[in-house]
Amino acid sequence: QVQLVESGGGLVQPGGSLRLSCAASGSIFSINRMGWYRQAPGKERELVADITSGGSTNYADAVKGRFTISRDNANNTVYLQMNSLKPEDTAVYYCNADIGSWHSLGLKYNDYWGQGTQVTVSS
Repeated sequence: QVQLVESGGGLVQPGGSLRLSCAASGSIFSINRMGWYRQAPGKERELVADITSGGSTNYADAVKGRFTISRDNANNTVYLQMNSLKPEDTAVYYCNADIGSWHSLGLKYNDYWGQGTQVTVSS
């Protein structure tokens, strides 16, 4: 059983900062890509940023220069540092990871999601 648990969301004023964390736990052999998505009310879920096991990163245009994704491979954790937050960043943020676990038929990779954490940017 694999779980992703997010933390760090909350209410912040425009221009402020927040740091999200997502820890993976359970029967984990390795983790490939890890990422953060967000979903605002009435909108589809969208990719915010992702990072490979080797540290290569990718960002949505809307957050480039303001958000930084990083990961701690030893602790199976991914972070999202969000600076210069704007009201349009308000959304539920979800952690996503491609995690490999051993099963009776061998090593299998599955896509996992966290439960989501609310980020609200408002004065």
